[in-house]
Amino acid sequence: MYKKLFAFIKPLVKPFLVFALVVTLVLGQAGGALAAGRSGGRIGGGNFRAPSRTYAPPSRTYTPPGGGYYPGGGFGFPFIVPVFGIGGGFGGLFSILLFISIASFLVRSFRRTGEVDGYSDSYGSGYGTQTVSIAQLQVGLLAGARSLQADLNRLASTANTGSSEGLTQVLQETTLSLLRHPEYWVYAGSASQQTSLPAAEGMFNRLALTERSKFTSESVSNVNNQLRQAATSGELPAAGGELATPDAPGEYIIATILVATQGKLQLPAVNSTEDVRRALSQIGAIPSDQLLAVEVLWSPQAEGDVLTSDDVISEYPNLKVV
Repeated sequence: MYKKLFAFIKPLVKPFLVFALVVTLVLGQAGGALAAGRSGGRIGGGNFRAPSRTYAPPSRTYTPPGGGYYPGGGFGFPFIVPVFGIGGGFGGLFSILLFISIASFLVRSFRRTGEVDGYSDSYGSGYGTQTVSIAQLQVGLLAGARSLQADLNRLASTANTGSSEGLTQVLQETTLSLLRHPEYWVYAGSASQQTSLPAAEGMFNRLALTERSKFTSESVSNVNNQLRQAATSGELPAAGGELATPDAPGEYIIATILVATQGKLQLPAVNSTEDVRRALSQIGAIPSDQLLAVEVLWSPQAEGDVLTSDDVISEYPNLKVV
């Protein structure tokens, strides 16, 4: 019985081993090509400290000790003189002057107290109530927009991300590069929300980490003036061992802009290329004195890397066709 079973199985062993070997090789190369399509670049920085403020103390009039005469305000307080005169007439005039002096003193005292209280309220209790907007815009472009990829790579190498002015320039250069290539826009999505200043940093970091986790590696990064660049070996092979064709159909570049800014920033819902243009213009117009933090992310970063339509659907399900 065993001999019959062995004789039946023996002819099937060799084809099975060949099939298993082929499947292993194909899946291994496909996995390598998939990993190759996950390189990403990153530019950004910022801080969430409360903005510094300057306080100019109110000017005060010097009051000499012992009372005296205030220009236009009557006698200083307290200033007591005996009431005397002829027939009581002078006493009535003195009472009026004394009343004016006391009223002037009280008005000045209340005014100084209000200025001090206003200073305390403005600087002591306003920190937790400041409104911060967190906004994110993502644009998916056809792989033919390689000049955008080159612009972002160059910006990552040269940008000053250690100052608010430098981050503003990064934001303007990125939005300008995207605005120059509307013919390549295919997908887009936007989101914006408001929060308090103490909660803004945590929300911003969560959104940034979510997008960064979609990369297998960050091959170039410039954050807070810390430049890191991985060694590249040219174009990466696609499945089958051939070099990926940069402009092959069904391949894309995804650019993500994430900002935190003081005040209210509400991006339009993206349903058309005109909505994308409006959102890019809004983000690019944020002034440096209101900008708190920026993250510019793009994938793929390496030339020859690929991001397929399946990758876009699985990793960026919220994007819409524009």
